[in-house]
Amino acid sequence: MAVSGRIVPTYISGMSKKTGWLASILLVSLFGCDSNKTKLDSPSQGSIVVAADESFQPLVTQLTDAYSGIYPNTQFKIIFRPEKEAINLMLQDSARIAFTTRELDPQERAVLDKRKIEGAAQKIATDGVALIINKANTDSLITMNELNSIFDGSVKQWPQLKGGNLSGAITLVFDNNNSSNLEFMLRKFKVKRVEGLRIFTARSNREVIDYVRQNPTALGFIGVNWISDGDSPLSAELSRDLRVMGVTEKANPTSRNDYFQPFQRALGLQDYPLRRSVYILSREAHPGLGGGLINYVARDAGSLIIEKLGLWPAIPYNREVKLR
Repeated sequence: MAVSGRIVPTYISGMSKKTGWLASILLVSLFGCDSNKTKLDSPSQGSIVVAADESFQPLVTQLTDAYSGIYPNTQFKIIFRPEKEAINLMLQDSARIAFTTRELDPQERAVLDKRKIEGAAQKIATDGVALIINKANTDSLITMNELNSIFDGSVKQWPQLKGGNLSGAITLVFDNNNSSNLEFMLRKFKVKRVEGLRIFTARSNREVIDYVRQNPTALGFIGVNWISDGDSPLSAELSRDLRVMGVTEKANPTSRNDYFQPFQRALGLQDYPLRRSVYILSREAHPGLGGGLINYVARDAGSLIIEKLGLWPAIPYNREVKLR
């Protein structure tokens, strides 16, 4: 950085002329270095890129909007991608933080280690994969054994399920080939090859909902935060003409009370079998905007938004009630 004006050396008593000149040059160099540094973001100002799996769109949008409402000088550019791509954006320094359903695997961790970046993973909530069916499908209960049979390919038709009232093949509908919803189900049922499964990918959670609404034999898989916000007109509109299936781990359930839907209480009490964790992964190397958002979500009022969306916060917000 150019420094305008004439530099006039000053001399301290007992300091030689040569030493005085060296001190002046050193001071100019130090000030020049400070001036050339890029100003870092902080928890209350700046702009960062956030990557997130598309199944968390309502959650991420509400959390970042709320944070920017508190700190108007902050800005979040959100990129929604399938989970693997979202993680890669964070690893490649194209995003500061990523919302995911898992921590880094050893290969991904090695990418940060190679660059001497410590990174962090903060669990913020318990979420669930919701199973949705068309309103015409009145069989809204399913066991984990039946789901396993669907994913291992031994059950392909709705009449093969206990209580099935539809004829036709079961079409499994996901948002993307690399989505967290599909990856979660494949891991859950230890599926290594999908070639024998009837899978349709609809590009987004919202399009999964639209597809199921139009196709009675479809079985859709979406992030529960898309339909669990009771105060949201969008949730109400998306839930219209759909059924959310109840799922049980019992092989031989005896009543409807054995089945659970993926809503808050069942997630918190760990009754819903298809629950999963939500993490924020970070590569932040200084106390910046990413860390500010993480603290807000995990340890501040952000957990209230998680509750409002029907998920279970990892660290509930501490409400103080004063009794008079």
